[in-house]
Amino acid sequence: MLSMFRILDLTWVLGGPFAGQLLGQLGAEVIKLEPLGGDLARQVSRHGMEFQGDPGFFMSVNRGKSSVAIDLKSDAGRKVMHDLVRESDAVLYGFAPDVPARLGLDKDTLHAINPRLAIAQLIGLHDASPYADAPAFDLVVQALSGIMSVTGERDGPPVRVGYQIADLAGGLYLALACVGAMLKSLKSGQGELVQISLLDCQLALLTWQAQNYFVSGEIPHANGARHPVIAPSDIYPCLDGKFIAISPTGQHFWTVFCTAIDRPDLANDERFASPKGRVAHVEALTAILSSEFRKRTSVEWSENFFRQRVPAGPVNNIAEALDQPLAKLRNMVEEVEHPRAGGSMKFLGNPFKYAAARPLSYPPALGGDTRAVLKRVCRYDDATIDHLIQQLVLSEGAKP
Repeated sequence: MLSMFRILDLTWVLGGPFAGQLLGQLGAEVIKLEPLGGDLARQVSRHGMEFQGDPGFFMSVNRGKSSVAIDLKSDAGRKVMHDLVRESDAVLYGFAPDVPARLGLDKDTLHAINPRLAIAQLIGLHDASPYADAPAFDLVVQALSGIMSVTGERDGPPVRVGYQIADLAGGLYLALACVGAMLKSLKSGQGELVQISLLDCQLALLTWQAQNYFVSGEIPHANGARHPVIAPSDIYPCLDGKFIAISPTGQHFWTVFCTAIDRPDLANDERFASPKGRVAHVEALTAILSSEFRKRTSVEWSENFFRQRVPAGPVNNIAEALDQPLAKLRNMVEEVEHPRAGGSMKFLGNPFKYAAARPLSYPPALGGDTRAVLKRVCRYDDATIDHLIQQLVLSEGAKP
């Protein structure tokens, strides 16, 4: 789908690299430009969570990329970067707002080199003082956005989402922004700079919670797994101690659900006969259902509900989620050979399903593609590359 596009990924750690990997999963060529010391993510999770020396954190968001190690603080390094820009379609970066100009990566400079270049910039909070230099780690963004206030149990303390939703959602928006800017360039021949803020993305994801607040003035609060305006829509412990999630929304599914749990009488109970009634009497309904669900195991309930097309499913842990038949059926677990050390490793699969989709290659070694990329893209000869390496402008990383 994006096989004709070349993208330079200057991001690091999680959100930005996730965007680059998504674009790779859509077929783009993604060249990861790293400082000579490498992406900080290469140093994360190095205590029992690595494979053949590669940290799992880095591996999770850097598949399918080439790695060029380059010193962008040097004049020669910026010259190499500009030569790559001239032959590319887009640049992703996540520098502090004042850094691009210092590195010669600002919009005016890059568009003077390549007028059709798409530039997708990821920032934390805002691009002007006093917020421009404020650290914007995932937990801080979750806190500022309000999402922690609606996560967790009612009357309990605020709770962070279990994975880095601020960073990863920012990466999703960044990838979409990059594609949009490239489409504009295709139509108009004119490049665009589009900026994504991690905080903006989290506020945007508030969607109906924010709209309900605008309409009613009522501030949403945490409600555990229970839906605030739909009942029943919650999780319940089963005979085996595991949980089942059910959400029979609408009268049809409510009636089918009542039959499936052998309680057709609930469908005619005046307290639960309408959606509003079920919400108004949710505590009474929860007590009844909690008693019913303890009569069978989560597997028995799940199989029963699946047969009768009731919206329900077991509450899986990570291992169970990755091992479930659907994950395998959808090719959401892939096995990839290590190109340098031998052996293979499982990775998450490609969520984009299209005819030309292929598994992404193993994450790159630091600077492992420096020479090949510069010869192919910039048409440098070996002598030029050797000179830049000797001058500590480029690095080919450790040899296998």
